[in-house]
Amino acid sequence: MNLRKMTIMTMFVAIAVAGSVFVSFPAGIARAYPIQHAVNVIAAITLGPIPALTIAFLTGLVRILTGTGSLLAFPGGMIGAYLAGILYQRFGKPAFAAIGEVIGTGIIASLFAVPYAKILMGTTVTAFFFMPPFLVSSVSGALLGVILAARLNRSAIRTKLEI
Repeated sequence: MNLRKMTIMTMFVAIAVAGSVFVSFPAGIARAYPIQHAVNVIAAITLGPIPALTIAFLTGLVRILTGTGSLLAFPGGMIGAYLAGILYQRFGKPAFAAIGEVIGTGIIASLFAVPYAKILMGTTVTAFFFMPPFLVSSVSGALLGVILAARLNRSAIRTKLEI
């Protein structure tokens, strides 16, 4: 991995972490952090599935270590980021990255969160406990990500971001 790519990935992590501090809203039993999902979509489009997954993991780790996130940041961010990257690679349209983020986070990660929360967090809840807030957060962030990706695509920054 080259230094330029690692620097861009680090900037995405910083944006996602800072964004989670400043931009959030209540979504059922949890808080929605749309900046994380927007970063997932943009990273999936510009860098691909593995870097997007890595960015989501590092963002979750920093948020947990700083007390601004829970253990649910791992499945919630990582599954959506990876699926967004895979669908964007397969179809080449930003909308598919957003769809991947919503399906990966809003549906798959919310289902994965049930046994994950039981084992690691000691809670016993159903998928319907996690799905509404995960969907609200991922849909709002994915839409923001697609809008930002479209703006980046029209600017000179897009060519500088591509590795």
